[in-house]
Amino acid sequence: MVKENPSYLIIWRENDQIIGHAIWHEASTEEHRPGDPRDHDDQEILEELLGEKSDLVELHEIWLTKKHRGKGYGKAFFAFFEDFMRQQGHRNIIYYAYHPAAIAICRTRGYKEASGLEMKGLEGNIETMYVFHMTL
Repeated sequence: MVKENPSYLIIWRENDQIIGHAIWHEASTEEHRPGDPRDHDDQEILEELLGEKSDLVELHEIWLTKKHRGKGYGKAFFAFFEDFMRQQGHRNIIYYAYHPAAIAICRTRGYKEASGLEMKGLEGNIETMYVFHMTL
């Protein structure tokens, strides 16, 4: 299921139960959304990864219920998401991650990687955010 407004939401269902979701939106190396410019460090990292100023899809969040973690759902989602974005005509996916499972999936799938953004994590701790890029 995909819902639009103002970002995109993909919901995973199994046996009529929601087991996870992902949130994403269209962006560019210069702006998160129209009128919302990126900071200098973020823009520099994206331009280095993409090789130029470009439009992209920014994957914000992937979440699965605890019961469904560690069972290959995340890997299956990335395969689905990449194919779905390709079918929509997008060429670049950017994903910001600091969770070890997400980082491992991106590395396994061959995402180009950069790091260096220091951000406040969900628990309030400062985390090193890895920035991943996939060319479709």
